[in-house]
Amino acid sequence: MKPSLAKLQKFFRLEAERNYDNRAVFGGLQRSLQGWDAEARADGLGEDLVNGVTAKLRDYEKLTPKERGRALIEIWLRIERETGIRANGAKPKWKTMMKKPAKASSPKRTAKTPSSPSPRTNKNERGLFLRPSASSQLRKASFPGPAALDAPTTVLNGVGPVNAERLEKLGIFTLRDMLYHFPRRYDDYSKQVRIRDLRYGMDVTVIGEIKRISKRPGKGRRVMTEAIVQDETGGLRVNWFNQPWMMRNLKTGDSIVLSGKVDQYLGRLTMNNPEWELLEEEQLHPSSPQSGSLGTGTNRIVPVYPLTADLGQRWLRGLMKRVVSYWALRIPDPLPHSVIESANLESLSDALLQAHFPDSQEQIDSARQRLAFDELFLLQLAVLLQKRAWQGQTAQRFDAPQDWLHAQITRLPYQLTNAQHRVLADLLKDLNSGRPMNRLLQGDVGSGKTVVAALCIAAVTRAGAQAALMAPTSILAEQHYTSLQGLMVGQGNLRPGELRLILGSTPESEKQEIRAGLRDGRIKVVVGTHTLIEDPILFSQLELVAIDEQHRFGVGQRAALRAKGTNPHLLVMTATPIPRSLSLTVYGDLDLSIIDEMPPGRQKVATHLLLPRERERAYKLIRREVEAGRQAFIIYPLIEENETSEAKAAVDEQKRLKKEVFPELKVVLLHGRLSAEEKDKAMESFRDGKSQVMVSTTVIEVGVDIPNATVMLIEGANRFGLAQLHQLRGRVGRGAEKSYCILFPDHEDAAENERLQALLETNDGFILAEKDLEQRGPGQFLGRQQSGFLDFRLASLSDARLIDKARRQAELLLATDPALSKPEHRALSAAVESYLTSGIGDLS
Repeated sequence: MKPSLAKLQKFFRLEAERNYDNRAVFGGLQRSLQGWDAEARADGLGEDLVNGVTAKLRDYEKLTPKERGRALIEIWLRIERETGIRANGAKPKWKTMMKKPAKASSPKRTAKTPSSPSPRTNKNERGLFLRPSASSQLRKASFPGPAALDAPTTVLNGVGPVNAERLEKLGIFTLRDMLYHFPRRYDDYSKQVRIRDLRYGMDVTVIGEIKRISKRPGKGRRVMTEAIVQDETGGLRVNWFNQPWMMRNLKTGDSIVLSGKVDQYLGRLTMNNPEWELLEEEQLHPSSPQSGSLGTGTNRIVPVYPLTADLGQRWLRGLMKRVVSYWALRIPDPLPHSVIESANLESLSDALLQAHFPDSQEQIDSARQRLAFDELFLLQLAVLLQKRAWQGQTAQRFDAPQDWLHAQITRLPYQLTNAQHRVLADLLKDLNSGRPMNRLLQGDVGSGKTVVAALCIAAVTRAGAQAALMAPTSILAEQHYTSLQGLMVGQGNLRPGELRLILGSTPESEKQEIRAGLRDGRIKVVVGTHTLIEDPILFSQLELVAIDEQHRFGVGQRAALRAKGTNPHLLVMTATPIPRSLSLTVYGDLDLSIIDEMPPGRQKVATHLLLPRERERAYKLIRREVEAGRQAFIIYPLIEENETSEAKAAVDEQKRLKKEVFPELKVVLLHGRLSAEEKDKAMESFRDGKSQVMVSTTVIEVGVDIPNATVMLIEGANRFGLAQLHQLRGRVGRGAEKSYCILFPDHEDAAENERLQALLETNDGFILAEKDLEQRGPGQFLGRQQSGFLDFRLASLSDARLIDKARRQAELLLATDPALSKPEHRALSAAVESYLTSGIGDLS
């Protein structure tokens, strides 16, 4: 079988074994398109077949699991018809492939300690892409180790089908999963706080005895369970709201552990809805060091594990003790000794033991750092190897002669900054290198990324090739189209008609005309939204793909656009400053350029944090600015009000503002649920000065350029990330007039307002992005689409120091063994390969 087809079949098999969850390939099955089409053409596959496969996979992430299975079958049937091959050399069983792999019967449990369990296999797990295996073995990229670690949890005494299903809800399918199911916190019973020492706002663990417990009605149909818990120093009132089962679980005289935040009601300290656990004797007394056991209360530091319904903490802790105490000592350490020594790491066995049942807080910190390093080290190896693989590809060269480049820059209506010149040199060097550009361009709002991209597009179209620019919203796409028209059309680069705009709202007749022009090469540059990858668009010679605000697109979407050419150059841009820790991980396979200088004349936006009661001051500022001929944005966190949120909503507030606050002004509304026509109408009204105030959600966060707008008022500012607030602030201050950004939090909470103070103290987007990442995490910073494959167990993307260490160690290792082909690196090589095909990176 040809290599390209063997690779595709491998991906399809993994996807089928995972029940079509779109995680068989790092970043989604669409990721397999990146470079696959070039391999397929090199293998001599027909152009129609290659294009058919990529078109079919392009929308894979949008399909249901059942539809995905059907799509893969259709693809492979076509491959068989046109190539004459058969999957596995035999007639495929189509019906079997469409079924979810059947559960194997539980093996007989013969011993308390799983000294020699063997993995289940399931003869029914066969079909076109399925092969006999325990499906749990493919749930994570893992190092070769004792095969028994891949045995299901049912080999353990006390774990039958019911409990096994409960464990699966926690992501625990095998004994290996148990080793890597880490505590979410630890209770140190040698340092618990006495009740008399409690203070309002403390987050503590308290031990006491239940002196009284009762149930009484609360608001509406709610029921409140109230208990008085007492230790030798005093008593504490504890409330559980709408949890009537607490009366069945607890009784007077029980010793209990409570964990939560100390609250206050009518001057008395309380705890509301705390986590709780009945106290065990062994939690108060350390195990004997001489016994060599790992008692659950070793040194009185007790692990507290994540749970799901119907699983008790005590039961899971006992189960974890049995597995960890046996297997942690027997798991081979995958890291080469040179890495362990150079990075000053403890052994994997010690790390696993101490991560679960620690002797001290210092041991917890050391163990979790080793295990977090493992996760980051594997990621770094993966992205560095990906980067090297991409650099090994070839691409068309595009030169930019000095006289031509000088003429292009001279035509611009403004001078380029030194930073723009420096970045442009990087990009033009990439275009003429013979290798495909793979670069991330960062630049704060208004720093001039678009003109740099336009000059690169001009260098490509100068040679007769094509370029595509994709933006996340139609508003931003239209603005790029307008900018490129002014910079390129009629300037000796493009003739009218060679630059086109395609959006979801573009009439079908016009879309057909654009598709034809791109297919035969008459159109040289196309600007659009995700329509560029969703439409059946074919290019004559696509050689440059530029993607703006790239964090809005997933890995698969970028790969889908890139797949429309043969190793085209890729330039991804963002006005959201990327913290260094993210640039080394999420974008670790990209080269990085930063425009860190603003054009002359850009004014600093005056930022103020006001309390809700001071809102009239802000309204007066807006009236003053409007009277001077300028405009204002008012941003809300929600589109419409709902029962579960106290946040103000744009739709209702626009009506109120229009009627009660600014009756003399034209107040327009913009949000994501409006039709494209309604959005365009609102934007045109504001852009042309026909309306003075725009009420909006964060749909205007990116790309909206209204130089006449001088006020940005943000309601519910505490609900936004700092990087997002910085983006919104960048929508004003784009003209010559002094501009203002007014922040209104929902409430006067000092801690929340302290966070917002950072926006008052700096206009440096990188500093704000670092703080934002630290406070909100990568999921909110990037969006789940981007960060889902970085769902680490222990590693943190805000730990720049550990990320740097992992990156440095990965670079050192690859410098001595670029292909990880040495015998001592086989485990690493297997893990990286598994990581790239599964998207889950456990070093175990």
